Amino acid sequence: MTEMKRCPWSDSDELLKKYHDEEWGIPTFDDNKIFEMLVLEMFQSGLSWLTILKKREAFREAFDNFNPEIVSKYDENKINELLENEAIIRNEMKIKSAINNAKKYIEVQDKYGSFSKYIWSYVFDTPIINPWSSPEEVPSKNPLSDKICEDMKKMGFTFIGSTIIYSFLQSIGMINDHILSCNFKYKD
Repeated sequence: MTEMKRCPWSDSDELLKKYHDEEWGIPTFDDNKIFEMLVLEMFQSGLSWLTILKKREAFREAFDNFNPEIVSKYDENKINELLENEAIIRNEMKIKSAINNAKKYIEVQDKYGSFSKYIWSYVFDTPIINPWSSPEEVPSKNPLSDKICEDMKKMGFTFIGSTIIYSFLQSIGMINDHILSCNFKYKD
């Protein structure tokens, strides 16, 4: 039996393996899924991705399955409810940014037809497949994430930076940073 080779960061936990094998680096064009990943990457700032994955289902429930139309209408009562929800990350700045970003997300959808069309236009709908041999080569940001971050900030998105955007691009498959020895490098 051949041993499954994965990117080393995913070896320590079954949730990380599942995310690595089934989502990370795989192109997604679904607007709700893209919004989910944007919000989760924002909440991950300062924390481990495993922490977010462990709370993911609670986040989905608390944030109405990441429907930007619903999230954009959250009021002070909902913010307080989220701040009391021990199953998620209770950071007021991140919660308010998620609501703000839902509003901006909808504006982008209205302007471009979908957020997917907007974000994927940066790479002409073709994922960037990087040729990294080791995890140490994988950057935390690049000129593309710098540009997208700058553009999104101009549109009013908050609590984003180039590193958050880079992770977001990996999470939706716009950037494939599986290392060359990984069995999932070219998985569709």
